[in-house]
Formats: sequence, C-alpha cells, structure tokens
Amino acid sequence: MFENWRGVAVLDFAAGHTREDGDTCGGGVVRLPIAELLTMRSPRSAGEDPEHVRRLADSLTELPPIVVHRDTLRVVDGRHRLRAAILRGQDDIAARLFDGDEIEAFLFSVRANTTHGLPLSTADRKTAAARIVTARPQWSDRLVASVVGLAPATVAEVRRRQSGPQPVARIGRDGRIRPVDAAARRRAARELMVAQPQLSLRQVAHRAGISPETARAVRASLATPEPRPDSDTAALMRALRSDPSLRFSESGRMLLRLLDAGAMSHERWAAIGQSVPPHCRDAIARAAMEASRGWRRFAERLAQES
Repeated sequence: MFENWRGVAVLDFAAGHTREDGDTCGGGVVRLPIAELLTMRSPRSAGEDPEHVRRLADSLTELPPIVVHRDTLRVVDGRHRLRAAILRGQDDIAARLFDGDEIEAFLFSVRANTTHGLPLSTADRKTAAARIVTARPQWSDRLVASVVGLAPATVAEVRRRQSGPQPVARIGRDGRIRPVDAAARRRAARELMVAQPQLSLRQVAHRAGISPETARAVRASLATPEPRPDSDTAALMRALRSDPSLRFSESGRMLLRLLDAGAMSHERWAAIGQSVPPHCRDAIARAAMEASRGWRRFAERLAQES
C-alpha cells in the first residue's frame, strides 16, 4: 500500500496491480465469506440507507466488489452492497483487499463515498475533515478538501476549531511542502529583495518558499511607492464631515465612516496589519483587494455622473 500526493490511500492487491489515481485498481478480486466480515467505523453518521440497500438487492446486475481490510476483514467500502448481498441470500461476496492502517482505511472509505455510490452528507464530510486534520495535521486544506469533497475554505474553518499544535508547513495536493503563513513568506521575500537586490526572482522564490510569480509581484510592489494621505486629504475630510447633506442622512454617515477608514495614515495601516492573526491574513488580503476594486468602480461611476 502506498499513499499518493493527492491524499488517497491506494489499494495493494495480492496480484500486485495498482493505479495511481487512488480510486480503483484492476485485478485482485476474491470471494470472501460474508459471515467472516466485520464493519469498521463509517464516515456516514446515519448508517446504511435501507431504501438504497433494497434497490441494490433488487437489481439484476452483479454488484461491484466491496473493499475489505486484509488484516481485520473489516469492510472499508461497500457496506450497502454487503447488506444487499445478505438480502439476496448470498453466502459470499466479491471483494478487493486493502492494506494499510486504520486512518488510511478511513481515508479510502471517505474518498470512495465522495466519488461513487450514495454521497456523504455535508455534515458527514465536515466530521470526516475534522478527523483527518487531527490525524494528518501536515496535510493542506486543499489536500484534505480533495479527499472529503468540500471547499478548502470549509476545511480551513474546520481546522480552526481543532485544538492542538499545528505544523509550520503543510503538504499540498501536488506533494510540495509549503509554510503555513503565506504572508510571512512574502515578507521574507521583501526583506531579501531589500537586503540583496542582486538576487534573481528564482533565488528569492526558492529562499522564501514562494512561487516565482509571487516573487515578481513582491518586487513590483517595491517599485511602486505606497500612497500616503497628505494634509489636503485631511482638509477634504473635514469639509465633507461638515456637509449637512452627508451628516444628516444614513447613507451619508455610512459613506463618511468608510472614507475615514480609507484616509488612515500608512503607519496606522501598518499597525493594524501587524495585529491581523496569521491564519486570517490571506483572506483579509483578498477581501481588501476586492474592496479596493469596489471603491474604484464607485469613484468611476461618480466621475461619469458629475
């Protein structure tokens, strides 16, 4: 048995045939006595669906092989098919054998239930994600999401509710190891560029643990001076605050509050940035960029209508 970088435990059959997609494997199908099989902890909190079992039992086709843990004979995938076989009166069932530990078997079971058969509920996927981030804290949110069938942002929210220390780096879906704090990596790249301007983008990217494209964006930000509010901005804000048409309307007061926030000094922005929790920085950066685009569209609309 091996584990590929897409986060899916892959079957290792007696016949020695494997496929690196982690979903199915060819060959290695055996007949196992149903009376000897056990059921393992399922990612499905509600248990088997009787109606689904009945539909499978009533079908005229041969059921696909179930997956059974080789050492314990616990069913990893195919509990509905097992119940259907029992309803059909079968004494044995087609199966493929799985080699791995308990968490690897659970990973395979979750993956199987998100790619075929009766889908897991969202609640069950979140529960599975919580168990995986506890057992595999070094896996990235995207890697866990690819197994449980959730959005990476949902996995990140599940992770934030977990207790215990977290690794400083995580394994991504592509197998690469990256530091958790992306903002810290960009800051490191900025410091390298300032201290050693002769370094190439690739050298900076390698040392800071970022992509060359991110390094290029950091260098571009160094070349563009940060705009600083001046005394004219302060005078303009004072004039706007004294305008009755803004002060005495709800929308006007809201607009003044938003403008006040945007008119803060560079030092004030820097202080606020330092207080942002590391796990929120990327999300807040994206939200701030979207807010800036919204302000630009707002300003362009006002300019066109004036």
